[in-house]
Amino acid sequence: MRRQQSIIYKCIPFFVILGILLIWQSVSMTGLIPGYMLPSPLQVVQAFIRDIPLLMGHASVTLLEAALGLICGVSLGFLSAAFMDAFEPVRKGLYPILVLTQTVPPVAIAPLLILWFSYGIAPKVVLVVLVSFFPIAIGLLEGFQSVDEDMLRLMRSMKANRWQIFWHVKLPNALGEFFSGLKIAVAYSVVGAVIAEWLGGFSGLGVYMTRVKKSYDYDKMFAVIFLVSAISLLLMAIVKAAQYYAMPWQHCREEQK
Repeated sequence: MRRQQSIIYKCIPFFVILGILLIWQSVSMTGLIPGYMLPSPLQVVQAFIRDIPLLMGHASVTLLEAALGLICGVSLGFLSAAFMDAFEPVRKGLYPILVLTQTVPPVAIAPLLILWFSYGIAPKVVLVVLVSFFPIAIGLLEGFQSVDEDMLRLMRSMKANRWQIFWHVKLPNALGEFFSGLKIAVAYSVVGAVIAEWLGGFSGLGVYMTRVKKSYDYDKMFAVIFLVSAISLLLMAIVKAAQYYAMPWQHCREEQK
């Protein structure tokens, strides 16, 4: 019975999305909204199929920018969280600055990055670093800080040094928060790269969107939006799979329940 309910719950998002697409197609077919303003799902699929080679070429550039920025952002976030956990003055001085950086929208930063780093790959990577850094740093810091004090006292009583406590206690305890932040970061990385490409560049999905927008090809615009969403969902699924294998104790507890 529980298994059947679990299958039904998993199918609910699929039926919701299917219902939205059917309503969207019906509205487009009845002409309630002009086709040039809201192309039907079928028109979007046709536009995607027609431009697959071009879209894949631009997507490869965007993914490269997102990957480079994500690697740098995750690395900096990890190091920052570790230093803030180890040294309280660093945490008190750096934490408010991290929060303050998130009050500035990426769209406002992107023109400055284009001005400072020109139109190459550098400003896109820097913007991805900025948007992916925060969820990793804050998530890991909360994981490090939430370790059970009794466990820390036990490790100290066994003469464990700071590195051993970090490796055997704090890092495993923070893995859940790390992967939660990483899911957000991978989605933000693709969106951040696209935003940076809107304002300047030679290739990428953001550049493609600005070109089709000027020609009023909104079916192609929607095709890019769906492609970006699909890439983000795929990356989040990869992170979820990595979490499954990195935290075997978690799904063992879930199976026991």
